[in-house]
Amino acid sequence: MTPAFSKQSLILTTFSLALTRLSYCSIAKGNVDSNIPLIANYFGTKGRYEDVNPYLRDNILAVNTSRPPSSDCSAIHLTAIIRHGTRYPTTKNIKKIHRLYDLVVNEASSTEKWLEHIQTEWKMWYTEDMDGKLVQKGRDDHRHLAIRLATMFPSLVSEENLRGGRIKFTTSSKHRCVDSIEAFQVGLLNLWKVKDVGQLHEIDDDLMRFFDKCQRFVESVENNPSALMEVKLFKASAAMQKVQRKMADRLRVPYSLVTPAMVEAAFFLCSYEFAIKSLHSPWCQLFDEEDALVLEYKNDLKQYWKRGYGHNINRKSSCTLFHDLFNRLDLISHQHRSGQVSEAVTVQVGHGETLLPLLSLLGFFRDVTPLTADNFLSQRERAFRTSRIVPYAANLLFVLYACGEGPRLQVLLNERLVTFPGMKEPAPLYREVRERYGALLQGCDFHRECGVTPSRHTEPHHPHSHNSEL
Repeated sequence: MTPAFSKQSLILTTFSLALTRLSYCSIAKGNVDSNIPLIANYFGTKGRYEDVNPYLRDNILAVNTSRPPSSDCSAIHLTAIIRHGTRYPTTKNIKKIHRLYDLVVNEASSTEKWLEHIQTEWKMWYTEDMDGKLVQKGRDDHRHLAIRLATMFPSLVSEENLRGGRIKFTTSSKHRCVDSIEAFQVGLLNLWKVKDVGQLHEIDDDLMRFFDKCQRFVESVENNPSALMEVKLFKASAAMQKVQRKMADRLRVPYSLVTPAMVEAAFFLCSYEFAIKSLHSPWCQLFDEEDALVLEYKNDLKQYWKRGYGHNINRKSSCTLFHDLFNRLDLISHQHRSGQVSEAVTVQVGHGETLLPLLSLLGFFRDVTPLTADNFLSQRERAFRTSRIVPYAANLLFVLYACGEGPRLQVLLNERLVTFPGMKEPAPLYREVRERYGALLQGCDFHRECGVTPSRHTEPHHPHSHNSEL
């Protein structure tokens, strides 16, 4: 049984959260360690997990104590849906990085020391065969997360449950996900010094890569250039052109040579060097915070229209994962009443593209006004900010508690408690959560939502309206 949350631990948790907020604000204002780029908070889906939770920089195994809803509650199940850890760039981005490097080495003429370092000392070490593979830092991301979850939920993430087969592991077939879930298991095995239990996981792309299986999404969004029209428009905006001009000026090359793709490659290169090697790379000198805000918004626009609220099918493609979650919670609730829970922990490893549609289906991080190419300035305080939502190793945790008045459900994003949209309590009764999502539980049929008929091959572009049942 999870112990009651003491007054002392409440004070410590409050203090920890205050430090986290202070640290984030300090980064935004530039009051940080010189080894951390001033633009590190704007890397979107290519950001480090510890920059979302800055307290982890000092102690990677530190935890925000998980607080039970009340003293008569005990945790009976945890579902953890986790993005893979830090990875290499994909082949597509590596090719862009090579073109950028050639431009800077052969055309740039500034006398700045950082540029001299790139031209004379920095070596192109990215090769196309890296192609999105997990790096050592990515393995560490998952090993450390496993240990923190065991600390947060000791009655669930336990050696006894592992040996008893009550911890189930499922992953996408992509090598970075398989390697991540294996690293997660290694973290637990090493923590408990277990050597006689092998690693077991199930590959399930229907569940963890549902977006590939959703025909309507593939045809109307993935393979439809007009679906991302807002991104195309923003790339041609005055804000993006200003970033291009500033980069060209810093390199002293003709403006025509610095394309939006070149700018993106440089921004990504700064983020990869930091995420993979913890280096404040000289490539980061090509941007200031104003530039980073523009580039973050461009990347958020892409995720919004391709994985989030931009098109209805983006969210509905996750129906399979949604029902998988609630079917399991229903089963565990029933089993607990019978005195036997078969699955204490479910660990599912996928992608940012796995988490964002599900979060959007559940109604998290929804802005009143949709993100568009022409409202960048008014969206500075937007909720949909991937830098804070889906860094490497991002995780969505659902914790089911047995309480005196019935089961309650907590949800945490990146190890921080969040509240279900439209609900006031941080850990509402499970039956109330089911009522909240009743329309989806009764519907949200993957085959119906994802089937394509001849008259519905594309979804109209309506940037200023939402079609939603939530």
